[in-house]
Amino acid sequence: MERGYRAGAASSDCRCQAAPPHDVMIEDERIQVLRDGDSGKGEYILYWMQASQRAEYNHALEYAIARGNELGLPVVVFFGLIDRFPDATLRHYRFMLEGLGEVRESLAERGILFVTRHIPPARGVVELSRRAALVVCDRGYLRIQRAWRAAAAGRIRCPLVQVESDVVVPVETASPKEEYAAMTIRPKIRSRLDEYLVPMRKSKVRRSSLHLKFETMDLADLDAALEVVRTGKRPGPTPFYRGGFKEAKRRLDSFIRGGLDHFEDLRNDPGVDNLSHMSPYLHFGQISPLYIALRVRRAGGPGVEAYLEELVVRRELSMNFVLYNDSYDSLDGLPDWCRKTLKAHERDEREYIYGGKELERFETHDPYWNAAQKEMVLTGKMHGYMRMYWGKKIIEWSRTPEEAFSTALRLNNRYELDGRDPNGFTGVAWCFGKHDRPWRERPVFGTIRYMNDRGLRRKFDIDRYVRRIEAL
Repeated sequence: MERGYRAGAASSDCRCQAAPPHDVMIEDERIQVLRDGDSGKGEYILYWMQASQRAEYNHALEYAIARGNELGLPVVVFFGLIDRFPDATLRHYRFMLEGLGEVRESLAERGILFVTRHIPPARGVVELSRRAALVVCDRGYLRIQRAWRAAAAGRIRCPLVQVESDVVVPVETASPKEEYAAMTIRPKIRSRLDEYLVPMRKSKVRRSSLHLKFETMDLADLDAALEVVRTGKRPGPTPFYRGGFKEAKRRLDSFIRGGLDHFEDLRNDPGVDNLSHMSPYLHFGQISPLYIALRVRRAGGPGVEAYLEELVVRRELSMNFVLYNDSYDSLDGLPDWCRKTLKAHERDEREYIYGGKELERFETHDPYWNAAQKEMVLTGKMHGYMRMYWGKKIIEWSRTPEEAFSTALRLNNRYELDGRDPNGFTGVAWCFGKHDRPWRERPVFGTIRYMNDRGLRRKFDIDRYVRRIEAL
């Protein structure tokens, strides 16, 4: 049997097909039937968009279009907007709604209606599924995302098919278990990479859904949309990042032209900031990791392998962590050696102790840490190397490891546009030893890796970073 879905695969009894059409060529491993049944008895194909918030390079969307074309049905795309997504703030909602407004326009150009409702996603999809022949959803890896899909699968009557679109190599294909570190998952991903680094083609939509009538939010007025979701949580929107695929593509183009060749040498230097800034857009699914990987690989040059290591291996290691470890947001998710060594040194004397408010307001004795926290608060994103240093110092300045973990996660989720996702949870856990190895034992940290300001000064012109942040 050939890999991938082929046109005309629908059987005569219209049972749900877990395979896609020839012109789309979606790998079988991306597709999972969450609820089986007969398809074809409905007015439209419903794509429940939640994690993959884009109209470009979206496997779930293309699968829905292909099935609609096979069954002679239009496609309707639904997005459910809730008030209280865990730790989400006005900053996150604004960025997301900027992207969703662009999605609505892009889908309309293809003849696809985009329905956005202020409703819990699982409840919304159940309501809209009553007139659907088939529901297609994208994939999320966090507990809340998995719970939404499980709840919908248990309540809808038509088939529900999940199509994985926010990784290059499907997570279970890369590994059937939680991996110890990048070194263990790297060969597994690398061995399958060429199979999945395949360009996507857009399917032509044969039947428009724009004539269908649905109640939907007006995304043209962002301020009005934000009022609907009633989120008054600070921080507010950041002027440094605007949401949407067009802005993500502009930043990627700029990086490929001016930063990719130097990425391997300069990626860790916070004074230079030679980064692509794709993580906020990847967080909201506004750009595809496959699209980025193909663009970077096509560009070529000395920075390609280092960039793919970050985009594919390291990022997909984080998906592996949150999928297979249900304690990803607490110390319980750490390896035994991490928890034991932190516990053994829990009562060690700390030279400095800072409370949450002092940290939040970047009021410590350390100008480098303060600059990192200020960058995150003002811009919505902290330089990756400084985020490691930032997390290590929170361990050093907190009364207990539990307090440190809670503080780091709270600040990261509150201010980072790319917090609250597998990468964010994994990044915090890494500071506490996850995906790392034991180092020389020292106070407070035990055998957890330690970082200090002398290391920053030795490796970089770190004062250049401070000056850059002070100028914001």
